Amino acid sequence: MSAAATVAAPFRVGVTRDFLKPDGTLGFGDIGLGVLDQTPGVAWEFLAEDVAELRPDQIRPYDALIVLLPQVTAATLAGADRLAVVARYGVGYDSVDVAACTARGVALTITPDGVRRPMATAILTLLLALAHRLGEKDRQTRTGEGWARKLETMGTGLTGRTLGSIGLGNIGRELFALAAPLEMRHVAHDPFAAPAQAATLGVELLELDDLLRTADFVVVNCPLTPETRGLVDAERLALMKPSAYLINAARGPIVDQAALTVALQEGRLAGAGLDVFEREPIDPADPLLALENVIVSPHALCWTDEWAVRTGRDACAGILAVAAGRAPDHVVNRAVLEHPRFREKLGRLAGRIDAREEG
Repeated sequence: MSAAATVAAPFRVGVTRDFLKPDGTLGFGDIGLGVLDQTPGVAWEFLAEDVAELRPDQIRPYDALIVLLPQVTAATLAGADRLAVVARYGVGYDSVDVAACTARGVALTITPDGVRRPMATAILTLLLALAHRLGEKDRQTRTGEGWARKLETMGTGLTGRTLGSIGLGNIGRELFALAAPLEMRHVAHDPFAAPAQAATLGVELLELDDLLRTADFVVVNCPLTPETRGLVDAERLALMKPSAYLINAARGPIVDQAALTVALQEGRLAGAGLDVFEREPIDPADPLLALENVIVSPHALCWTDEWAVRTGRDACAGILAVAAGRAPDHVVNRAVLEHPRFREKLGRLAGRIDAREEG
């Protein structure tokens, strides 16, 4: 065994503590970390503290992080000479300072393979619940009014209706695939989508305003960026048909929540299904929550055992690539792949792992 193999430290992975319940047990069950246990030379642990924003002292001992909800800011990354990859457990990355990661030579990865099916089924759940007015019927049945008020809560049949997605990425494509047997018309707005790809999926590309005028169900399926913040504002909500429904399981600030509330209160929209909000957690006194034609969940509708293990395995796959000195898949900040700091980290890690294998 070489001297390098003898003294080489393990590749250390830190996992944010918000995966754990107060009693210290895993809240999600299996989150796919078993693959780390099976990899020689890799050690992982939960961070000692659960915080809203990670501190530099918390991340300093690690080569990689798996992050659920805490923010990763420029301050977090100050002095992050060892850290090579932040694996965001999910596909949203608005909680991570992407530019700061690139400047520090830290790759930011997301987990599209893990969330694709669970997110699409969560959206489909909201669509079906709204179409059948499930929330209203549930409440009326519990109060004894359901039997007498059946005629007041007629649902919306889906055959021949139009399903519109703002975004035709990973989740949008999966949603349309799952919805295919419902025999709806499929339309999408995505300035980055290739017309040929959309046509193959049976999806008609429209300008955003045309989609809002046309669709019976409008689904927000785009990331939160400076360009999409407030994208669905009061003016655009006014374009939607009074019989239409809005579904948002992406990020709350993409939709003007106050304007949405007013539109729903005034009957200018039929209803909404929301898994996300402008501020989370939403204030229990928010007037949006008093509306009967709104179905809500706490940014967790896709949280299933399938989602947990698939997403964890996806995150770990990227981490293990870096541990072997290779660029990971699903990198958000692609520019980092040529950054000297990141290249140096990959070179250092590849040499260390090779030494272990030789021993």
